[in-house]
Amino acid sequence: MSRVIRLAILALALYIVTYIIFRQTNTEVWERDHRAYVIFPRGYGAALYYLWRPLLYVDSALTTMRFHIGPHR
Repeated sequence: MSRVIRLAILALALYIVTYIIFRQTNTEVWERDHRAYVIFPRGYGAALYYLWRPLLYVDSALTTMRFHIGPHR
């Protein structure tokens, strides 16, 4: 396997693992609808939201997880 392919696989794995770690540490259940949400912090959270957007679509389809930028009010 070429070095470029190995680096691409490593980059993809890192992309997925960092999302999973973020998801596990930033999930909360909203009292109003009793559903779990991954909460992206204000400020840099929007950049993370758009960075991981392809994974968010897959995660939402598989687990019905929801996502929110900034805290619920």
